[in-house]
Amino acid sequence: MSQLLQLHHVTKKYKKHVAVDDVTLSLPAGKIIGLLGPNGSGKTTLIKLINGLLHPTTGEIVIDGYRPSVDTKKIISYLPDTSYLREDMKIKDALAFFEDFYEDFSREKAEHLLEDLELNPNDILKNLSKGNKEKVQLILVMSRQAKLYILDEPTTGLHSHDVARLIDVLQRIVDQGDTIIVIEHNLDVIKVADHIIDLGPEGGAGGGTIVVTGTPEKVAKCEKSYTGQFLKSML
Repeated sequence: MSQLLQLHHVTKKYKKHVAVDDVTLSLPAGKIIGLLGPNGSGKTTLIKLINGLLHPTTGEIVIDGYRPSVDTKKIISYLPDTSYLREDMKIKDALAFFEDFYEDFSREKAEHLLEDLELNPNDILKNLSKGNKEKVQLILVMSRQAKLYILDEPTTGLHSHDVARLIDVLQRIVDQGDTIIVIEHNLDVIKVADHIIDLGPEGGAGGGTIVVTGTPEKVAKCEKSYTGQFLKSML
């Protein structure tokens, strides 16, 4: 099985604080990968390193044969945990913006997702609920033809029926051979992950290392993993 993403002894320090500590990973294509762990354990720092928004203090990251660069921007579609769209835009204007900016953006796919998630393209963003704003950003990210989708808390503000629709979209993407890394606490999303990376064991100064990786069942058997104990109760 081909390895889409490899991290070799990656460390990220902020002055004296070590946010990610000597992480080595090799992840295959065509999987839903849950990135879990306590708050402050290094999850967001790790995905920003993969996405090229931060640079490792030491170590190497390779994505589909490339180090994080302009080349990997074409491979990765990233949903951050903050909004970056202008509030005065209509949804259809946001689609047009992405269509102009990304060669791999599929307007047809975006319009299908708008229909699936019950959004009107003529609605103005400032008039939408927080959950619907989250859905717009999610649609924009998922409508690119990327190899790696990185999603930071994609279910924030979503109702349960929207979460079910999101899971259907995620499954279709991996069925096409693409990969999804998702930071998430929603049980329904965690349960469909093929592979889990558990960072910790604590947050802050006690985090940043890999506690355990593997299937949800394997992680659930790891007694030193808080995530494992959480998973054990639901599997």
